Amino acid sequence: MEPIIRTTENIDWITILIFGSLLFVVIAKGIFYNRFLNFAILPFNNKYIFMYNKKEKLVNWFHIFFSIFLIINFSLFVFFIWKAFSEPSQQIDAAVFLMILAGMIGFIGVKVLLQFANGFIFGTNRAISEIIFKKSSYLNHSGFIMFLANVILAYLLKDSKLVIYVALALIFFVNGIGWITLLRNHQKLISNNFFYFILYLCALEIAPLIILGSYLK
Repeated sequence: MEPIIRTTENIDWITILIFGSLLFVVIAKGIFYNRFLNFAILPFNNKYIFMYNKKEKLVNWFHIFFSIFLIINFSLFVFFIWKAFSEPSQQIDAAVFLMILAGMIGFIGVKVLLQFANGFIFGTNRAISEIIFKKSSYLNHSGFIMFLANVILAYLLKDSKLVIYVALALIFFVNGIGWITLLRNHQKLISNNFFYFILYLCALEIAPLIILGSYLK
């Protein structure tokens, strides 16, 4: 009887990332169960915004857990987009993802700081804080879509452009609802500062998307 040589594969770093990010959702649900239930239906019912807009806003563990969940899955989703459309000839390792992750953290961090700076300059700190909370809440919720897309792209339909397009459409849909809600709730502020709002929209919302799209291209 001849011995059979077994080859063991290295631990899949994508699996670790996906299930590691899910751990933050599990923790958030376990500690903040009622808040999680309101957050889960955010695109269909903005009760979450009204209940928690005045309470700790950005600096609370629930928001932090979901922000980490988002950043991991957002970075991984961007990684899959790059992989699907660039069609690299060489094997891709975790180093590429780490570069995207670092860029994502820097991108989001700089954007938030510029938003707060904008609020400080024009004396609208409170309004800007509320706007950041509302936008980030909807963006964090779209992390669920990115998570499901990452699972499909990693294990079921690798490099599927259809999955990417559908996921992007759903992400824009969820965040579009957030923007509509935001504009409706801040009509007076926007009308009184229309020029600054347009400047804010172009400099801190549209321009970063164009830069990110150009980088991926």
